[in-house]
Amino acid sequence: MTVSYGGMSGIIINIRTRSLPVNTNVYGYDFPSKPIIMTRKQHGRRARKKRQRECRETTVQSVTLSHEPQFVALRRWLQQRGFSSKLLVPAHFSDTGRGLMTLQPIKADDLVISLPEKCLLTTSTVLRSYIGEYIERWKPPVSPLLALCAFLISERHFGQRAEWKPYIDVLPKKYTCPAYFSDEVINLLPGSLSGKALEQRAIVQELHSSSLDFFSSLQPLFSQPVESVFTYDALRWAWCSVNTRTVYMEHQHSPYMSKERNVYALAPYLDLLNHCPAIQVKASFSHVSRCYEIRSVQGCKRFQQAFICYGPHDNQRLLLEYGFVAPGNPHSVVYVDQVILQQCICITDINQLAQKLIFLKKNDFLANLTLSLDGPSWRLMTALRLLSLKTEQYPFWKSVLLGAVVSQDREEWSVDAALRLCHYLMVDNTRALDKISQLTERADASLKEQLAVVECLRREEQGILGLNQKQLLPSRQNSMHNLV
Repeated sequence: MTVSYGGMSGIIINIRTRSLPVNTNVYGYDFPSKPIIMTRKQHGRRARKKRQRECRETTVQSVTLSHEPQFVALRRWLQQRGFSSKLLVPAHFSDTGRGLMTLQPIKADDLVISLPEKCLLTTSTVLRSYIGEYIERWKPPVSPLLALCAFLISERHFGQRAEWKPYIDVLPKKYTCPAYFSDEVINLLPGSLSGKALEQRAIVQELHSSSLDFFSSLQPLFSQPVESVFTYDALRWAWCSVNTRTVYMEHQHSPYMSKERNVYALAPYLDLLNHCPAIQVKASFSHVSRCYEIRSVQGCKRFQQAFICYGPHDNQRLLLEYGFVAPGNPHSVVYVDQVILQQCICITDINQLAQKLIFLKKNDFLANLTLSLDGPSWRLMTALRLLSLKTEQYPFWKSVLLGAVVSQDREEWSVDAALRLCHYLMVDNTRALDKISQLTERADASLKEQLAVVECLRREEQGILGLNQKQLLPSRQNSMHNLV
């Protein structure tokens, strides 16, 4: 799935699932355990309004892909399973790549797509397949994620003989998720994200190494050694396919599966719908129609791309989980971690700085420190104000947590610290962009795609930092004026 432009406020629903529900904090994010509807506040920033207007006015060109053999085969195959769509056709869009285009106007509350249960690839599908008896015999039980990955790898290997070949053929051959990144590319990511990228890659490597015995048990299904079928590259492709493309769908627990939550459903054709942070949709599996249904909240004009929203995610999370960045994303932020904080704080007494950092950590003020389109977050400025306190001002820390300003000079110190953070991060972005430019000159097509995603993230964050500088400078000047 690729990216869209947008930035309007409204109600959005996350229909995507995470691939690792038992490790919901593995990347430092709190993932929703079920579909949620979230309301985002209306922002009045002039810069954001300008971005939204520019996005809406951008001319997008589209070319239908309905005639391409792989999509002809997919639609025919889905039709045999009870699905037909005269409303949406596959197309290539100049801004997002592949997506689905409307052939008729979509009104508010109209059904955008209804995909029958027979078209969904779930663990029930896997258990009914040729691989099912091997899963049922294996102890300890495999995870729902591994079952889906093993089936995808097997179907891709069987090629023409595969029942799900029409779907396999339209899946991406590679992904731009960090699991595919080399150390060289990961090192170009912002510090807070590079660590999570390394964790993601390690998770996939661990899944492959810990599943080798299970893969060996599938040998009777293959004429060649399973080691050449269930390679690390094959598992990485399957893992990314599940992680980036499944929709949320709860399933009853199977005694043949591990106790991990089973909420995955791969949805052919439906998963061609791209993400737009401005879009409002309602999505769920209907137990009445036995279909996965998506309804529009806003509607859509004829011959435009139909979108869904994966949730109110910032660009770092979009890159980590889905392998793309959303230009103009209203949810995007720049993260400030402890390492960056220490680099930019002017406290010469090392012991005093260490004590203050311990205090911040104890009170949960070292996580989720961000700079957004609206400026430094409340958490970041509160952390800086706490760091600014002189020894004799420590008793006022509770007042700071409530938003009080201890003194004008401490407020100026805090604003200066925020400006230093912006400058430090902008320099880091500039260095990374220079390195990306150098690597792109000698990169192959696959590496260029990865570098392009990282470059987009860096440029988006650079824009946020520039806006923060402009907002902070008047605050500093006003603070200095009040001191006079």
